[in-house]
Amino acid sequence: VQLQASGGGLVQAGGSLRLSCLASGTIFSLNGMGWYRQVPGAQRELVAAITSSGFTTYADSVKGRFTIFRDNAKTTVNLQMNSLKPEDTGVYYCKRTYLGDDFWGQGTQVTVSS
Repeated sequence: VQLQASGGGLVQAGGSLRLSCLASGTIFSLNGMGWYRQVPGAQRELVAAITSSGFTTYADSVKGRFTIFRDNAKTTVNLQMNSLKPEDTGVYYCKRTYLGDDFWGQGTQVTVSS
């Protein structure tokens, strides 16, 4: 399994970014997918997740601003982040879950300046 995350960068508060995670080596449509954020000194925390059937979950802090969606044909899960805030800063990781087995991709840095 490989998960390749992209789309991070530096953006001003109020701006937008879209993260993408390209999966390979797995039957993507059967996987639950998620985006997690980690800041120095803290545990990795869930930002948004989507099940194989399309059910979504969001952290309270991002509800109404972030949208997770998947494209099974392109084996990609995306995180559209709007109205970004400085507290959204962190390293964002993509994770896939299948039958209780988790696999993490490499992180992509998101920095939101005030």
